[in-house]
Amino acid sequence: MQNLSFQYPTWYLLLCVALGLGYAFTLYFRDKTFAEQHPNLHKILGVLRFLAATLLAILLLQPLIKSLLTETKKPVIVLAQDESESVGSVLTGEALEQYKTSWDKLKNSLSAKYEVKEYGFGSEVREGVTFEMKDKISNISNVMKEVSDLYGNQNLGAVVLATDGIYNEGSNPLYAGAKLNAPVFSVALGDTTAKKDLVLKRVFHNKIAYLGDKFSVQMDVAARNCAGANTNITISKLNGNEVSNLQTIPLNINSADFFTTREVVLEAKEAGVQRYRISLSQVSGEKSVANNSREFFVDVLDARQKLLIVANAPHPDISALKQTLEVNKNYQITIGYISDLKVNVADFDFVVLHNLPSSRNDASTVLNVLNQKKTPRMFIVGSQTNLTRFNQVQPLITIQGDQQNSNVVQGVFNPNFSLFTIDENLRRNLPSFNPLTAPFGDFSVRGDAQVLLYQRIGKVDTKYPLLLFGEDNGTKIAVLAAEGLWRWRLFDYLQHQNHDIFSELIGKNFQYVAVKADKRRFRISTSKNIFNENEPVIFDAELYNESFELINEPDVRLTITNADRKEFNYTFNKTTKGYNLNAGVFPVGNYRFRGNVTFNGQNLSFDGQFSVQPIQLELYETTADHAMLRRLSREFGGSVFYQNQIEALTDSLLARDIKPVIFTSTSTRSVINLKWIFFLILGMLSLEWFLRRYFGAY
Repeated sequence: MQNLSFQYPTWYLLLCVALGLGYAFTLYFRDKTFAEQHPNLHKILGVLRFLAATLLAILLLQPLIKSLLTETKKPVIVLAQDESESVGSVLTGEALEQYKTSWDKLKNSLSAKYEVKEYGFGSEVREGVTFEMKDKISNISNVMKEVSDLYGNQNLGAVVLATDGIYNEGSNPLYAGAKLNAPVFSVALGDTTAKKDLVLKRVFHNKIAYLGDKFSVQMDVAARNCAGANTNITISKLNGNEVSNLQTIPLNINSADFFTTREVVLEAKEAGVQRYRISLSQVSGEKSVANNSREFFVDVLDARQKLLIVANAPHPDISALKQTLEVNKNYQITIGYISDLKVNVADFDFVVLHNLPSSRNDASTVLNVLNQKKTPRMFIVGSQTNLTRFNQVQPLITIQGDQQNSNVVQGVFNPNFSLFTIDENLRRNLPSFNPLTAPFGDFSVRGDAQVLLYQRIGKVDTKYPLLLFGEDNGTKIAVLAAEGLWRWRLFDYLQHQNHDIFSELIGKNFQYVAVKADKRRFRISTSKNIFNENEPVIFDAELYNESFELINEPDVRLTITNADRKEFNYTFNKTTKGYNLNAGVFPVGNYRFRGNVTFNGQNLSFDGQFSVQPIQLELYETTADHAMLRRLSREFGGSVFYQNQIEALTDSLLARDIKPVIFTSTSTRSVINLKWIFFLILGMLSLEWFLRRYFGAY
């Protein structure tokens, strides 16, 4: 249905007609040019000019055509099929083929009356149903929410949910908060019979452990209808195709509905991602052994930094540092004395030199090794320090003193320090701590050193540095120009009954100096080291030129090798500044990778590893939960049908009186946009021009 409207009063049309008449009358009815031609020629020409002028004038009034559009939309029926492994373990072979036929009949029969939308769900919700039944996860609440989001405001007639009622991810569907103004009909699949079964339900473990540490593994074991049986819990370590048994725990099942928790302690003996398996030996008459074992992965980090404290002589500062640092499991602390040093300094990541170099030992051997290895270090200056030699072996500070006298000093924070952040509690409390003992003399900062603490002598805040940081040829160095740290630790405990403030200061100090900067020009990273078997493995890569600017001109290639030494080759995609690669999903196991790139004639490479762990959730609960489906359908005003009742479900849905929705909309468009109007006016003006030319006028 269409009607015409104008942007101006309709009586303006009379003016348009008058304009056309006046124009045509003036042009032709007083003109005698065509008097000798056909007697009605001037009338024909006048009518053409009248119509063309009138139409042009009317178009200036911006007439609009309003159209009323009516659309009838069928009610929507959503068919949602569970495609998880728990359904597939029961629905197989001929039973699956019969079910697929019934499902297709249901869909085709409903399509005649309704608009049918079909979805498969499990680990995710996707449009269409494949009946592959391979999803590792069942998430029923997710499909309820998805249907609610997509069709909650539409004419939703009903939802058909075909599932066994087992969910192992997401919330209980009854409390998922789905807002559906339509009934939910459940097709109950699976088997509700509780068969004889031994199940390793859950395994709790550390995802990360440190090399040399021990970590606990807790496991929940359940059994149904296995009273009187015995089984063994075996903990094994897998390395490729090799299986090493670590522990075996006998277990007596003393009830029909059995549940127990056991815990074992394992030792992280090797660095890298370690693969473990916990398995239960089969009991007689057990229906399925697939849920008798679980595999888990632990990322064992060899991230401990070896710290060496070398002292000129025994001193309480050494014990204070050791007790503070050894709380952090990332630090392995060793103490040695310069006169009888029995360790290889080159093996350590960070070295503290207390009262060294001294008047009795210039520590040249140790310092030469540190300079050669570019090992980060910290100097603690005390009464035994040889200040002349000290000024030569570090570039941060110069101390001019007689070494016979000393000052008692407190620490005052430098507000312009920017190498790392300082906790406000530390900044507020440290200046009131007991004073340290510093050499008496003149202190001056050298080079680009940054001062964290200045000396407060008595009540005077000086610009003499107390604690400062810097670098020498890429090696980080810290200097504490006083001794007596043990006093700070004791005072902290006296005031606060803990060592938190002192630990914060020492921890920040060592964390900054001991951390090693990654100066590799080519790096590859993954979001994590352990992926689930249904997760894609994604890599990011960065390439730097000699000025450490990000570039991505050359191609980067990646080779992934599995435990059987089979290789998979990839080429990274280039992003704005770096590289990215989605390598897809990998089977369960351990993998190594190597990336290679050639830039300016240099071959750069990066090695790493990752592991893929199995998702076994679908194997550990195989008894269908039809009671939950009955409660769910009752909650939304529907009912439950079984696998062999799909025809009855079809009849029930077709018998429902669900009205279609009629949508009405209005569209408006300008008449001037109609092409035929243009060609009509053009045709009239062209015909008029042709007749005038043909009969000898211009």
